[in-house]
Amino acid sequence: MQVFLFKGNIMEKAKKAYKNLDFLNSSDARTIRILSEFYEPQSRFKKNKIVDTIVFFGSARIRPKNDVLSEIKKLKQNKPKSEKIYEKKLDALQTKLVMSRYYEDAVLLSKRLTEWSMNLPSNGHRFTICSGGGPGIMEAANKGAKSAGGKSIGLNISIPFEQFVNKFVTPELAFEFHYFFMRKFWFVYLAKALVVFPGGFGTLDELMEVVTLLQTAKIKKNLKVVIYDSAYWNDILDFDKLVQYGMINKEDLRLFDFCDTIDDAFNKITSHFEKNYLNKVK
Repeated sequence: MQVFLFKGNIMEKAKKAYKNLDFLNSSDARTIRILSEFYEPQSRFKKNKIVDTIVFFGSARIRPKNDVLSEIKKLKQNKPKSEKIYEKKLDALQTKLVMSRYYEDAVLLSKRLTEWSMNLPSNGHRFTICSGGGPGIMEAANKGAKSAGGKSIGLNISIPFEQFVNKFVTPELAFEFHYFFMRKFWFVYLAKALVVFPGGFGTLDELMEVVTLLQTAKIKKNLKVVIYDSAYWNDILDFDKLVQYGMINKEDLRLFDFCDTIDDAFNKITSHFEKNYLNKVK
């Protein structure tokens, strides 16, 4: 039986609740939207046979080397009249050029891990590369996976900037989240390893939340956390001082490993998988 409503002299069919967009976008339906960000990704992961992931964290602001070199060339060709402004812009670009090596390293590491995982005997996609789906290190991770011929995941988030999904994410595995905590859930839930490249507030937030979950045993699986480039991270964070001041135990430093080369990161991650996952029934 259909229900009709009169608006003035016009008869309209009443909306079903799950088709009422005004309601679904209201505060009253917030829990429904939260559940949607759990069930919809779960459904797609199942459909695409994603078993587990390797998650790459890192700055959205780190750019490819060639892009930065092109910008430096353009600046020199169109040099500002003010020497001070020119030097300031050139210094900023030189810093970006130094940081671009992390983009290139992330591409190569992701490619090697994808090639390795694609050769594993499995009915599903094992150790699939996963990123936040945006630019910078996220883009580099997805790019490396695609260059190896593999699938990769992009868990994008709607924010005022850096919010587009990069072109290297596998289309059927591109997601757009509203809630940070649901996005973080999917980062961690399927992950068997995390690689943390240099980054800012967002990367620090993700790193600290994961090591806190490991420290408090909320994560019980054998999750490998690799922090890439000890020089950068020791300049940003002094973990030994946290031990010295009694804020963490010395044993807590075992929750993660520092790696300074692609080979070291690759070997530590793959040996961890071989020891903890590939010789056991999942």
